[in-house]
Amino acid sequence: MAAWGHHSRPFAALAAAAFLAACQITPASAPVPEPEPVLSAESAVLAAYYQRLQDRLLAQGLIRTDGGGPDTPFTDRMLAQNFVRIALFDEYVAHGGTLRAQATISRLRRWEQPIRMSVEFGASVPRAQRRADFAAIEGYAERLSALTGVPIRQSGYSPNYVVLVLNELDRQGFEARLREILPGIDEGAIRAVIDLPKDQLCIVIGTFGADGVRYDKAVALIRGEHPDLLRLSCIHEELAQGMGLANDSPRARPSIFNDDEEFGLLTTQDELMLHILYDPRLQPGMTAAEAAPIARVIAKELLAKDTDI
Repeated sequence: MAAWGHHSRPFAALAAAAFLAACQITPASAPVPEPEPVLSAESAVLAAYYQRLQDRLLAQGLIRTDGGGPDTPFTDRMLAQNFVRIALFDEYVAHGGTLRAQATISRLRRWEQPIRMSVEFGASVPRAQRRADFAAIEGYAERLSALTGVPIRQSGYSPNYVVLVLNELDRQGFEARLREILPGIDEGAIRAVIDLPKDQLCIVIGTFGADGVRYDKAVALIRGEHPDLLRLSCIHEELAQGMGLANDSPRARPSIFNDDEEFGLLTTQDELMLHILYDPRLQPGMTAAEAAPIARVIAKELLAKDTDI
């Protein structure tokens, strides 16, 4: 689903009190209710499509929310191998001005600075959905902060991690704003967001400092048309991928970093991979060969600790 890797809303203005010619003060007018956003015809069609998709996945026992259990055991060796596949490879490669799905070897990349996260909603996203999504994103960001040790706070001031919840027409008109958020963004990344194909549920794009391994900024795009669970699933995967777990692997189970859609929300193994990624024994810029033996040691320690508990 992914590439490498305070919402504000208008308030109805209060009419100012006016003075009559005789200097008599008239009562202030009542606030004008803010009209409820209305889905476009395009978004209504997409919303119905994604509802059917969610229903079909649930009927197949997919998009699980249990985080894994006795039916999905994994060893420290499997954990370390999955970590290397997911953290040391990219899911997409730029090709001819577009992003093409192709796992390519990378280096270890992560945030080395506090994250100032902002959530922006498209004008057509319903107000109740905005409130629910903001609460979900805020709570999940706190969880990611606890797992990684990276300070994450919601801030509208110079955000470096922006989460966009946009419907179809909102996204089509978002190019200028996207260039503001990510100055210097290449055309392929622009097109990946603006021309997002229907079968791609969400996406995250990250930019890096001069060394190419320390996150500078990130933008995650969540389709507003998704039903609740599918939307929450996108929030979980894209925000975590934007922390540095940039790839997917068919061997990773239980994990949201697996395109089989078995799990919808961050799993126990995913949490452990985030712990490994931000362990101080690993450093940004490490290759897979350098990181793998250290990851095996950390994975063994983490699972031994869980067993002791």
